[in-house]
Amino acid sequence: MNLTIGHLYPDLLNLCGGRGNIQCLMKRCLWRGVKAEIKECSLMDKLDFADLDLVLLGGGPDQQQYQACSRLRDFRNEFQAYIEDYGVVIALCGGYQMLGHYYDTEGGRTAGLSLLDLYTKENKQRAIGNIVLENSRFQLPIVGFENHRGRTYIGDNRPLGKVLYGKGNNGEDKTEGVIYKNVVGTHLHGPLLPNNPHICDYLISNALERKYGQGRLQPLDDEKELEVNQSLYKRFVG
Repeated sequence: MNLTIGHLYPDLLNLCGGRGNIQCLMKRCLWRGVKAEIKECSLMDKLDFADLDLVLLGGGPDQQQYQACSRLRDFRNEFQAYIEDYGVVIALCGGYQMLGHYYDTEGGRTAGLSLLDLYTKENKQRAIGNIVLENSRFQLPIVGFENHRGRTYIGDNRPLGKVLYGKGNNGEDKTEGVIYKNVVGTHLHGPLLPNNPHICDYLISNALERKYGQGRLQPLDDEKELEVNQSLYKRFVG
């Protein structure tokens, strides 16, 4: 079995630990005998989502995010078809926000891709610090770091998790991130996946299930990863 992982615009969207997440995906595939190929997509490349089994969309400085979002509009219909066909996506911070309808600031409204039914409004205060979530579908907590001024509202969508510590989507409804079909969007970074091997495996499993109809994964020795995960959980939640 093999998977092609598309890393979208890593030269622009490089502030959220994207390369660390890519390495985690690759290693956890390799250790199971799954061949993983990374396809780095630059701004001038034509995106063919039919060639991708998993997509990582990170965040970056505002200007670079505007460039990336503008370019992705050229492929919006293809991206939407990929998502609706249960294509696997992990979108982080600005990448997560640009999947929504818009991002409001004092300077006006920036249109998003409208791939997910959510929107973001800028807040004067940053949500910054460690964050811990729980989601009943995962046995382990989800831990990470958040640093964002945007307050994201996901409507009736399912969140990635309930906030046990930290701010999350908007600091009001105790949710963080979103899960839509096989899309995971979140403000968590640091990078996210090495400290949350269960989320990494969730993405890999979904990609294999979609491509081969079989997503069951061989367990790995995650002793060290789980020590870090539990240490962070106990430190901030108790």
